Amino acid sequence: GERSYTMAGYFNEHSVNEKADRPSALIDETIKFVHAIRKHLLGLIMFQFVSPFLRHYFPYFKNKSDDLIQNFKFINQRMEKITKKRRQEIENTPLDKPLPNDLLTTIITVNTPRGINYNKIDDKEVMRPMTDLEICRLIFDGIVAGTDTTANMISFIVYYLSHNPDVKKKMLNEIDRIFQDDKTRPITESDVLNLKYCEAIVKEAARIFPVVASIPRCIEKPDEIAGYKWPAETMVRINVDAIHHNKEYWDEPEKFNPDR
Repeated sequence: GERSYTMAGYFNEHSVNEKADRPSALIDETIKFVHAIRKHLLGLIMFQFVSPFLRHYFPYFKNKSDDLIQNFKFINQRMEKITKKRRQEIENTPLDKPLPNDLLTTIITVNTPRGINYNKIDDKEVMRPMTDLEICRLIFDGIVAGTDTTANMISFIVYYLSHNPDVKKKMLNEIDRIFQDDKTRPITESDVLNLKYCEAIVKEAARIFPVVASIPRCIEKPDEIAGYKWPAETMVRINVDAIHHNKEYWDEPEKFNPDR
């Protein structure tokens, strides 16, 4: 598959005297894609809090809105190009040669003879391969919602484990009990179901520091919420952080306690 040069791009951006020994054109293309995604995420607030009237008719907001739309088109074009190139690489790979074990390849080959778990089922709609558009949307969700969220969640867990040695000890005891003397074996679904305390640690860290502090929702039809009447297409936000720290539902909400 096509190599990514994200780390080389970060190195070049922050290093003054030394640069990564990689093709500059490929590095620049990767940096442009990463910056476009960052711009898209930061620009979402424009469509959540600025009314369509302002975005369409006021020059300042219209220019910002048009720029973000063009930026999103670039992201889609770039992802479509990557997907089509990988699909072509898969088609050109002999059947007796193993394919790369990466997410994009797995998604492209799902429900095809080259898929990891290919089963022939009569329901053609359920078992059909994904289209390029569906693949691009799925990969985009993974990039936007599965990178910094996961990294931040792991950081929060490590932080609380380092500040709560008793919790860490209980966690290690559970891992020792489940895996015993073979801690290098692959994790099974049964292991995940039995790691109850580890799951409690993850949930408690997510409660105190939710990676998404609020969730936007759009009202489809006129409704009454909290005693107020709201017209259709009103944007509301669910304050997850406030719910997770509400003393009516949690005893000592600021305390890290996986045993709750």
